[in-house]
Amino acid sequence: MKQLIRKTGLAACLLLGFNTASADMAPDFMDRMMSDARPEADRARDGSRRPYQVMNTLGVDAGMTVMDIGSGGGWYAWVMSAAVGPEGHVVAQFGPRALQRNNGQAQRDLADSLGNAEAFFGEVGEYPANSIDRAITALNIHHYNAERAAPYFRDIANVLKPGGMVAVIDHIGMEGMENGMMHRMLKSDAVAWIRDAGLEIVTDSELLRTNADDHQRSISDPIYGRDVDRFFIVARKPN
Repeated sequence: MKQLIRKTGLAACLLLGFNTASADMAPDFMDRMMSDARPEADRARDGSRRPYQVMNTLGVDAGMTVMDIGSGGGWYAWVMSAAVGPEGHVVAQFGPRALQRNNGQAQRDLADSLGNAEAFFGEVGEYPANSIDRAITALNIHHYNAERAAPYFRDIANVLKPGGMVAVIDHIGMEGMENGMMHRMLKSDAVAWIRDAGLEIVTDSELLRTNADDHQRSISDPIYGRDVDRFFIVARKPN
């Protein structure tokens, strides 16, 4: 009974803000998201990260080839894997430094456990051009400056198929604050970098915004309880 209640509560979190004009995700998306095989720590983040709605807004369909850029612990890789289903493919991009830790074995194990994913240890620009339908870069660019961001977003644009889209998500900072030290950034910087790479912004979503964050502290401060204010931009590569 407790397990049923827990899973019912999780399903409610996943569907918060449900949009009936949904993307054509794999039919077992919800089952995979609530599966006991998924790390409990990942499931605990669903309430604030809203995985169903993010996949819906990005337009992730079953069978697509998608990339989780800077995959880290693989939270988004798991979500994307559930969304594209067994006929789709997930590229979990970790970068070459991940190989320094036990030859990237943890990352390889994660990809293997998903069943429709690969662990990629190159830079984004080293992946075949025009091969990705949808991509996500989440919580990666808050330490970037314009010089570093320029080639990063050009590489993202290059790897996307014509008409392909990328979601850009990060913690919102404020003018005059030490945003980088707090793992935050100005949304206006992200917008400029996206446009400079030739990508077209198609959605500037309020989905991940919250009034619980006053932008005055590091995002890891326990006072926020993981409920941190984030921007969520979807950009498209022109045809």
